Amino acid sequence: MVLKKLKDTFKQRSTAGETEEYIEVDVGGTSGSSFAQSKGKIGIRIESLDDFSETEKVIKFLREGSIVMLKIKTLKEKDLSELKRAVERIKRTVLAQNGDLVGIDQDWLLVVPEHVMVHR
Repeated sequence: MVLKKLKDTFKQRSTAGETEEYIEVDVGGTSGSSFAQSKGKIGIRIESLDDFSETEKVIKFLREGSIVMLKIKTLKEKDLSELKRAVERIKRTVLAQNGDLVGIDQDWLLVVPEHVMVHR
């Protein structure tokens, strides 16, 4: 459902007549996971945040240079204060890493490292 919304958003922007140029950059030389270094690609992880303790896993992926799509619905329904703590912890790490944290819909967060730019 979220991916369909993203796809529709990109379709609308491309048909609106906006012309933007992008340059493809090889990220093989940047610091990150061995997968990203060996393949020259950026990994996109889809994770679910079910408990506060899982924030360490998300932070680890961010430090490796992966993009993380984080489903927060389970923790939001379970305990809102735990969700706030978890998001604040992730947010502090993202700011320290010069990354970005974006809310997608009400149940998803997009966590990106510094070499990824999110257009709003």
